[in-house]
Amino acid sequence: MQSVIPSKRHRLQRRDFNEARYKEQHLIENFFAKIKQYRTIATRYDKLARHLFKAFHLVACAGWRD
Repeated sequence: MQSVIPSKRHRLQRRDFNEARYKEQHLIENFFAKIKQYRTIATRYDKLARHLFKAFHLVACAGWRD
């Protein structure tokens, strides 16, 4: 495993972290936060994986323009 989140500023011995991976992780977390705003995906009423995957694609396309 590799540390992705940087250590606190006041820490005496700072951990090394990969800044590029941290930025990528941040984008992915923001993407999932936007997706969870849609009730169908957040609650997952439809239990079939293919329907959830289709809804996921629809929301991803809608979020692409934001």
